Amino acid sequence: MINWTILLAVEEVAEKGGLFDINATLPLMAIQFLLLAFVLDKIFYKPLGKAIDSRADYIRDNQLKAEERLTKAKQLAEQYEKELAETRKQSQAVIATAQAEAQKIAATKVAEAQQEAQAKREQAAQEIEQQKQTALQQLEEQVDSLSRQILEKLLGPELVR
Repeated sequence: MINWTILLAVEEVAEKGGLFDINATLPLMAIQFLLLAFVLDKIFYKPLGKAIDSRADYIRDNQLKAEERLTKAKQLAEQYEKELAETRKQSQAVIATAQAEAQKIAATKVAEAQQEAQAKREQAAQEIEQQKQTALQQLEEQVDSLSRQILEKLLGPELVR
């Protein structure tokens, strides 16, 4: 019985209005929808669109500034690298010049030391030669003296003079 009652109620409702009945509610619903769309556009969509656009502009500006800074940083880095390379070349040239001068000075000192050593060798050789001559003279004198003494002993002192 209850099932029959529900079916009768559904049939009565179905007869009064269908799914697409055209009456005063349809234009009222259309006006409500347009009003809601207008209100949402003014209150929500336009401010949200402005916020999104301003945020996109902010991001775009920051990105452009960052790219400019990056480009400038790369240029500065290249400039500093060039200056560093030039400074290294200059320092290597200074070092090479200093080494060449040091070698010249060392060669000069070595040459002076060799000359001094040669002079001392020559002086020592002369002193040795003088001492040798002195020693030979002394030996000759001693030989003469000893020879005279031997002759005096052998021949007698009267015959040797």
